[in-house]
Amino acid sequence: MTNMLIPLLAAGNNAALVTFLIYMVGVFVLAWAANRLLHEKEFLSEYFLGSRGLGVWAFALTFAATSASGGSFTGFPARIYTHGWILALWIASYMVVPICGMGLLGKRINQVARKAGAITVPDILRERYDSPAFGLISTTLIVFFMAVNLVAQFKAGSVILQTLVGEVEIYQSSADWMTSHMPAWGFLQTGDGGLVDGGYLLCLLVFGIAVVIYTTYGGFHAVVWTDVMQGLVMVGGVLIMLPLALYEVGGLENATRRMANQTLVTLEWQGETPLEQPATIKAGDLIDPHAVDDPKLYRILHEVTLQGDEPTTKVSTEVLRGEAMAQLADEDVTRWDTIKVDSEDKTPSGDGRGAYVTGPGPDPSNTDGFLPFGVAISFFFMWAISGSGQPQYMVRLMAFKDTKTLRRSIVAVTIYYSLIYFPLVIIFCCARILMPGMEAEADSIMPKMAVYLTENIGMGWLAGLLVAAPFAAVMSTVDSFLLVVSSALVRDVYQRNVNPDASEKTMKWLSYLATLAVGLIALIGAINPPQFLQDIIVYVGSGLAAAFLFPVAAMLYWQRSNVYGCLAGMLGGFGAHLAMHILGWLENGEFISPYLLFGFSPVVIGLAASLLGVLLITPITPAPPEHLVRKYFYKSAS
Repeated sequence: MTNMLIPLLAAGNNAALVTFLIYMVGVFVLAWAANRLLHEKEFLSEYFLGSRGLGVWAFALTFAATSASGGSFTGFPARIYTHGWILALWIASYMVVPICGMGLLGKRINQVARKAGAITVPDILRERYDSPAFGLISTTLIVFFMAVNLVAQFKAGSVILQTLVGEVEIYQSSADWMTSHMPAWGFLQTGDGGLVDGGYLLCLLVFGIAVVIYTTYGGFHAVVWTDVMQGLVMVGGVLIMLPLALYEVGGLENATRRMANQTLVTLEWQGETPLEQPATIKAGDLIDPHAVDDPKLYRILHEVTLQGDEPTTKVSTEVLRGEAMAQLADEDVTRWDTIKVDSEDKTPSGDGRGAYVTGPGPDPSNTDGFLPFGVAISFFFMWAISGSGQPQYMVRLMAFKDTKTLRRSIVAVTIYYSLIYFPLVIIFCCARILMPGMEAEADSIMPKMAVYLTENIGMGWLAGLLVAAPFAAVMSTVDSFLLVVSSALVRDVYQRNVNPDASEKTMKWLSYLATLAVGLIALIGAINPPQFLQDIIVYVGSGLAAAFLFPVAAMLYWQRSNVYGCLAGMLGGFGAHLAMHILGWLENGEFISPYLLFGFSPVVIGLAASLLGVLLITPITPAPPEHLVRKYFYKSAS
């Protein structure tokens, strides 16, 4: 990737690219150093767990950076931009994820993993119950969910990189060449029959190849060390963007007041004669709907074009009434009185005014709004509790050095999350005012906002650092997921079930090949991803929690738990969660928009089904062998 970026610098003379390139060089230097360490220790334990020797800062930042994924820096800002202040409530319980995710399972899973000699989550399940079948089933679920999530992360990385190099001449010519020479293969075609954007595909290839190479080459230590660097870049980027955004928007009070007047409308020509040529309505133009009972003006927030008598798509507007209207009386602003305003966003909070600053928040596709009460409760459990059920976090919990490290890391990660998530809500509420009209491409709002803020203060080089923050978030998640999936395939499928006597050299090369293959498959899947990244991330996170949380908790803390009860809980949680999405697909044609049973998200239904499976099946099936209970629950048998 370094070699590919050097021509970009020469052609574009872009200071942001210099900063970004320095960051990427640092990533590859860390991967090289980690690979040197691989030659000095046992390969599998070092490659997938870092020899269980992580200290406070390494453990805290790798846990936090893995969690603060591409969803946090692309999907989450897109949601804030689209739905407003309600996202502060949506993400609120994330502040207690370290207490739940690290405190609930951390110490115990580390102890059990050491006793079992386990280096993966299926490893622990297999050894704890002496059940190869249970290990294989858990491996299958992990590979499925992680592969789906990798698609979202790869798209995020490509979108961010595309924003950074979008104005560079050599990138533009390369993208044009790729578009003109792209073969009409099925996986390169979009839903409407066209071909994917050449620029997006180019950036996807650059990002994908870079992250797959350094993860494959460096293993777990490369991931941890780069996570530490990426974690610092992420929090630094957010803390720099926050004051810049507030300064540009004129303060938080002004931003909130203007958001309260925003709504989405459609526009339609209603002049006496039809439009013969397209009419362009510019940002700042006013539409007078001639509403006698409710005098008001609509200020257009982004340029839109009217074609004949066809209504426009949704247009962002600011509704002006009373004194705000009077202040515009003497201003030289274009006013349109031959345009009909229709479809003002209807939400449970009223006629659209105030929808972006109150609950449940506007959602053009849902008459109940974005976050109804039942869904709000569901997401509290989703973030606070389900974080404990994520295998990629469990792997981190298997790698810390001692209990003191765990306790200090819980505090550090809690502070870290507080410095990222609520500031992001403020920044991208400001983005609704500063960069209106980006609903259709909301997933790119983070890098575009970074470029916008730095250009306005004449510090273009800083854009490279700010864009590196979301890029770091994506990379820190992709590398972790790649290792989880490759370890599941190499350790839990091949070594445990196909060739238990495989040599160290064989396992080394299979680990490299598995990491490389999984990355390339995810890269191909990201060529045509869904529109909203956060939808995929929520689906994967809730599905993993429904399948793994209660079976793993029972395995760690309940002596009577057995393979039958935990398997029932795992399959019951997965099945219930999947059923809600299938019902949603049958009801509205979208798998990613689930059916809400009793108004609750699938994660609540899945967790309930999983808990019932564990509690009901365990007592009526045989108790676990006594030697396993002694091994994992008594200190004398370490």
